[in-house]
Amino acid sequence: MDMTYLDNAATSFPKPDGVIAAMVEYQQNIGASPGRSGHGLSIDAGRLIYDTRETLARLFHIEDPLRIILTKNASEALNIAIHGAIKPGDHVITTGMEHNSVMRPLRCLESRGVTLSVVPCSPHGLLDPSDVERALQKNTKMVVMTHASNVTGTIQPVEAVGSVLQKREDVLFCVDAAQTAGALPIDVEKIKMDLMAFTGHKSLLGPQGTGGLYIRKGLDKQIEPLMMGGTGSRSEFEAQPDFMPDKYESGTPNTIGFAGLEAGAAFVCEQTIEVIRAHEQKITTRFLGQLNELRNHVTLYGPADALRQTAVVSFNIHNITPSDAAQALEEQWGILCRPGLHCAPSAHRTLNTFPQGTIRFSFGFFNTLQDADLAGEAVRGLLKR
Repeated sequence: MDMTYLDNAATSFPKPDGVIAAMVEYQQNIGASPGRSGHGLSIDAGRLIYDTRETLARLFHIEDPLRIILTKNASEALNIAIHGAIKPGDHVITTGMEHNSVMRPLRCLESRGVTLSVVPCSPHGLLDPSDVERALQKNTKMVVMTHASNVTGTIQPVEAVGSVLQKREDVLFCVDAAQTAGALPIDVEKIKMDLMAFTGHKSLLGPQGTGGLYIRKGLDKQIEPLMMGGTGSRSEFEAQPDFMPDKYESGTPNTIGFAGLEAGAAFVCEQTIEVIRAHEQKITTRFLGQLNELRNHVTLYGPADALRQTAVVSFNIHNITPSDAAQALEEQWGILCRPGLHCAPSAHRTLNTFPQGTIRFSFGFFNTLQDADLAGEAVRGLLKR
C-alpha cells in the first residue's frame, strides 16, 4: 500500500534532494568542526555554518546574520529566550493556544516567583491583540506567543501585537515561529519582534536537530545563555564569551544538520514563500471543502479558511476516537497523520477538545490535490464503517 504523509506539522517529509546531498557532501568532504581548528577543513565547516545564517537571515529579512543563534530545535531557542530574560518578580503574558515548548518553561518560572497571564483566545483559536494590551502590567517583561497554532493552523495577528508593544519599550516580544518559518512570510522588523524561535525540520525542510533563535541587536546583553562551555573563541579565558552568537552556542554544533538546513532554507528561497504558501492554501482549501460536506458527522476546529490558517487541519469524526481513527486511516488508506493533544493541552482546552484531542492532517509543499482528495475519501470511508 502506498503511504500518504500528512504529518508535516510534526516533521516535513520528504525533504528536497538538495538537503540530503548537502549533508552527504559535508560528511564525505569536510567532516571537521567549525571554529575549532585553523586547518582548511575546519575553515570550510565554519563557512558552511555562516552560509546557513546568511540564508536564514535573507529569508527572515534579518540585516545581520550574526543575530541568529543556531540551536537544536525551537524548544531550545524558546528556553534560551524565556529562561535567559525572565527573573523572579517579572510578569509574562502568553496565550491560550501555546505549545508546551512555551508553556512548560513559563510554568517552571511561575513556580519560582514569575507572574504569568494566559490571555484566552476565541473558540477558533484566534487572539485579540487588545486583550494583550489590557493584560500589560508595570512589571511585564515579555509577551511570548505562537505565530500559528500547531493544532488548528490559526494564524495569529503578531504584527498587531508587535505594534501594541511599541508603546512599551521595556516589554520584550518573543514569537514562536516553529509552524511558520518557511510557510509564511516573516519580516522581523515589520513584525517588530525582539526574539524569534524557529525549527529547521518543519517548513524550512531541513533535518531534525536543527533550529535557531533571532535576537534583536543590543538585546543579548539582557539574556543569559542556557549553557556554557567551549565555543572555539576566546579560548584563553575561562569566562563565557559575551558576544553574538558565541555567547549562546557552546559545544560542537550539529554541522551536518546545519548543512541540510541551509539547503532546505535555500530551496524555500528559490521556490519563494509566496509560491509555497499558494500551493499549500490550494490543498488546504480542497480538503476543507471535503470536510464541509460532512458537517453533520465531523467537527472541524479552527478558522476553516485557508487564508487564515496554515496547511494544518484539525477535526474529529463523531463516535470515533482520534487514536482509533488515525490507526484505521493508516491501516486501510495508508494515510499518516497525528491524533491526540499535539503537545498543546492549553490549545485543546481553548477548543474544548481536552483530553481527547483531535485528528490532525498537516499538508506540506510536496503534497498534492490528489492527497487532499484521498484524505476526504478516507474520512468518508470511516463514516461508512
